[in-house]
Amino acid sequence: MRRLLITLCALGWGATAGAQPGEPAAAEAEVVPPAGLRSNRATFSPVVDALPARGSVTEAQLEALARLPLESIWGALGDYRVNYVRGFTSTQPGQRIAGRALTMRFLPPRPDLVAAVDTLAAEGDWDRRYYARAAEEARPGDIVVAELGGADGHNLFGAMGALGIKLRGVRGVIIDGGSRDLIELQDDMFAGFPVLARFFDVHTTSWLGVEWNAPVRIGQVTVLPGDVVVADDSGALFFPGDLAQSVLDAASARDALEAYERELLRSQMHRFRDVYPLSPELRERYEAERR
Repeated sequence: MRRLLITLCALGWGATAGAQPGEPAAAEAEVVPPAGLRSNRATFSPVVDALPARGSVTEAQLEALARLPLESIWGALGDYRVNYVRGFTSTQPGQRIAGRALTMRFLPPRPDLVAAVDTLAAEGDWDRRYYARAAEEARPGDIVVAELGGADGHNLFGAMGALGIKLRGVRGVIIDGGSRDLIELQDDMFAGFPVLARFFDVHTTSWLGVEWNAPVRIGQVTVLPGDVVVADDSGALFFPGDLAQSVLDAASARDALEAYERELLRSQMHRFRDVYPLSPELRERYEAERR
């Protein structure tokens, strides 16, 4: 088994037992990974392992998020407003999705990398084609989020792979890269399953999956496994599940306020400047009506 090398110099450990201060420290020590770690069905990530426990988002919360405008959710995200990515083309225009991120990262192929990935896939009994893994292992409510080189990258899958993933209960796919079979993915059989990609192209898949359910970069944004994903034609938002309820509360309150402002505008009884935003007098009236 290939060994993991951990540098101990920074810890100040000596090269041998009894090493004295000032003597050269050990350059490296060998640590054997637990059996099965390297072929695990999810990629081990120290970053994810070190994160605080991540709250789970419920199906009811996801359904509620799917009904809210992306702008309202974005306005409630605080420091996570930066986790917005745009520039995708959707195969199902007008459809919004909300779910949990199943992340995957790809690299261009080279012979030794192909051999290594084939070895790991055989050891772990998983398909090295990550779209095929998703068609076998994804869970209902997942949204596949694939890092695939952006506009200069490569394709994740075609219609057959997309169908297999859809049949697992996955709600959609976001690709920082491309897909095949645009016309087929626009068919009614994929209604409710939008694929948001940077481009669509005829080439078959060739890049290799190297990270499964580990941190990925989508555009200029970091996406972590299990993040809440809300996406539509305008872009995608990613944030931790433990923020879901506070985001829902704030976004719903904002939506209610804007509905009230629209009604005041339609009445044509107030100046625009007094309605948007509400003047102190109208705000007081709004709060009193809500009570």
